[in-house]
Amino acid sequence: MPGKRGRAAGRKTLVFGIYERGGRVYTEIVENAKAVTLQRVIRGRVGLDSVIYSDGWSGYHGLVDVGYAKHLRVKHSQDQFVDGRAHVNGLESFWSFAKRRLAQFNGVPAVTFYLHLKECEWRFNHRRQDLYQALLELLPRHPI
Repeated sequence: MPGKRGRAAGRKTLVFGIYERGGRVYTEIVENAKAVTLQRVIRGRVGLDSVIYSDGWSGYHGLVDVGYAKHLRVKHSQDQFVDGRAHVNGLESFWSFAKRRLAQFNGVPAVTFYLHLKECEWRFNHRRQDLYQALLELLPRHPI
């Protein structure tokens, strides 16, 4: 569906991502972008002592109320993209990488989208390594 972007993207699969500053990205396909759904993923992946940086989406409201140490937002809707240390540039970098990578396929079937997404996640998380060597080290632990 060219031209449709974001949460109003029609029949596109919704994907949620978490990025640890200076670390790794984690992605998950979600059924919707409601607070209960996103907070379930966040609570399963992010420690309560973490500082969370996000955009202004209402699905992130209430994170401090459920025990997170601090939640800072940037308001993209107000053309704000950085506020001191508050930014989501690392995750935006991943989305840009994933979109460029997936665009090479001119569309990905829904049944294999998860595998393509996880490949993008793995490649991004190992982008500073020799990917061939990383695969050679991975295969003995997880044979095909």
